[in-house]
Amino acid sequence: MSNDEITLTAGDAEVALVPGSGGRVRSLRIGGVELLRQGERYGCFPMVPWCGRIRDGKFRNGATLHQMPLNSPPHAIHGTARDGAWRVARTGKNEAVLTYDLVEPWPYPGRVTQIAALTEDSLTLTMSVEAYESSFPAQIGWHPWFNRNLGQDDARVDFTPAWQEERGADHLPTGNRIDPLPGPWDDCFGMPDGVHVTLSWPGQLELTVASREEWVVVYDEQPEAVCVEPQTGPPDGLNTRPRLVTPIEPLEATTTWTWRTL
Repeated sequence: MSNDEITLTAGDAEVALVPGSGGRVRSLRIGGVELLRQGERYGCFPMVPWCGRIRDGKFRNGATLHQMPLNSPPHAIHGTARDGAWRVARTGKNEAVLTYDLVEPWPYPGRVTQIAALTEDSLTLTMSVEAYESSFPAQIGWHPWFNRNLGQDDARVDFTPAWQEERGADHLPTGNRIDPLPGPWDDCFGMPDGVHVTLSWPGQLELTVASREEWVVVYDEQPEAVCVEPQTGPPDGLNTRPRLVTPIEPLEATTTWTWRTL
């Protein structure tokens, strides 16, 4: 199938996916209003096979030490799949399935599958990582860039995390959990009952980012956008909280964005 842009529609909601640009969601329009920041780095991209930063780009799998390219020196950030071309496995009016084969510099063969399913009031993204041969640690997450302003007032971010991962000077968690601090944030939070973060554009729209996972990074230090990133572990999690993918046990995660007009 073609790797050209895919458009999904349901009611007045429209989603554009770009398989050839990291399998990202390029656009989410509700009633003609664009919710995602535009540009080749933006939209919403999958973070896989890791999320956020890996300290010094190094991680271990058992006794084997691996070095990833330092694309955010001195660290490696956001996985490798966002830089690759994904394939279209299936597409319809309101659902698409994309796949990506893990290749170098990632040292282990495997496959990532992402399903995007659109309804009139929600977008559900489901991602899985399969190992072909050797087991390896992995993470799954999404990095949406929501427009801070939709033409009226700036978005408000509402959530009630159980804790915040203390951030060191190197932007990585120190290992200490602290009481949540006021923003602005480039921080990871714990929500053990599942991620539930609401963005409200007063008088316009309310959107909730939800996931069964317990980790979310909120980044709102940029004037143009607010990022709410559900993920299966904290930054540097390949080292600190590894989730092992085996040939018989894939890693899977889901996030659902639900919206309503105000």
